[in-house]
Amino acid sequence: MTDSDSSAHNDDSGVAELDLDECLRRLGTHVVGRIALVIDGLIVIVPVNYRLVLECGKTWIAFRTKEQGILDRTNVHAAFEVDEDHPKFHTGWSVLAQGTLHHVDPDAADFRDRHNPASWAGTERDRWMVLEPFSITGRRIEHRNDWIQLSRGQTGGS
Repeated sequence: MTDSDSSAHNDDSGVAELDLDECLRRLGTHVVGRIALVIDGLIVIVPVNYRLVLECGKTWIAFRTKEQGILDRTNVHAAFEVDEDHPKFHTGWSVLAQGTLHHVDPDAADFRDRHNPASWAGTERDRWMVLEPFSITGRRIEHRNDWIQLSRGQTGGS
């Protein structure tokens, strides 16, 4: 996994890179994200309920899907994204995890009881999966008064 310094890097654009700890913190605050993968040469993006699993030195993003469904694939590279935006303040953030999909036995090591990403799509989501990330990165857009003033047609002069 990639890990930048402990502080976020910010440039003049107002975009700041998030360090790994901040990315993991933000991943842990949400329950819905998006899985992206290539199927038959086309990019497919699917929303999923998920749970961040940090255990025994492993980082996994756990989710459930339908058996033989579009996400029921193993040993394929995929991306997972979660974000939040605040249009009123022109701020937001995004975390991207890139990794490999794997099946998980939900009864092994009490995985089902400890890490159940309860599905909003119903109980037929019986295939338990994890994305094992090899890269986790994130960015945030910080509040900038000059951007908001320009977007409202205001100028900084008197």
